[in-house]
Amino acid sequence: MAGHSKFKNIQHRKGAQDAKRAKIFTKVGREITIAAKLHGEDPDMNPRLRLAIANARSVNMPNERIKKAIQSGVGGGDNADYEEVRYEGYGAGGVAVIVEALTDNRNRTASEVRSAFSKCGGNLGETNSVSFMFDRCGEIVYNKDIASDDDVFEAAVEAGADNVESSDEGHEIYTTVENFAAVKAVMEEKFGDAVRSGLIWKPNVSTEVNEDIAAKILKLIDVLEDNDDVQNVTTNFECDDEIMEKLLS
Repeated sequence: MAGHSKFKNIQHRKGAQDAKRAKIFTKVGREITIAAKLHGEDPDMNPRLRLAIANARSVNMPNERIKKAIQSGVGGGDNADYEEVRYEGYGAGGVAVIVEALTDNRNRTASEVRSAFSKCGGNLGETNSVSFMFDRCGEIVYNKDIASDDDVFEAAVEAGADNVESSDEGHEIYTTVENFAAVKAVMEEKFGDAVRSGLIWKPNVSTEVNEDIAAKILKLIDVLEDNDDVQNVTTNFECDDEIMEKLLS
């Protein structure tokens, strides 16, 4: 995919931001609570909870906090009624943005998300206003040294993956939503725990931007990710690697 490494820069940047432990623990814990509440506390019988716990461990969330989050979902400690909400809109330069949130107050979260778009030169749109520019799919990411490109490709295809993109930065395996859990299980049995995995919005149309627009989009991402209700932010912008390095330094 053209500009693929540029999109990955956003992912690396997000990983650095997630070092804000308290905030990321709040977000991961909320997902664990919702998963347990909806489908039960047994990870073996609850793929969403199993994935949430894996993500929690990937950011070094203590086991006690994981257990507490599960208990909050199945019967104690958290009476908040969280629901999943997706917001879509355009950032500066016509860049498409999808915001996924877990909230106990839709009006509050919608107001805060709308305000973030407005302050950063964008505007919040209607549901499905930009999602056609993305594909909903599963993503499983491994470090480069886990195996050769050919070995990862062959294993992924045999497991039922749709595509594998290998680069100097690692291996990214893409699946349908339906096949994600099965492919993840096979790959992790063969190669161990993934660096990152989950259901994502993968851009199928990209918007090339200059430095000024890129700075505004990065600011929008910052503001949105600083909101406890916001779980994920996805955009379809691309810019030169040199510009990204300058803006992220």
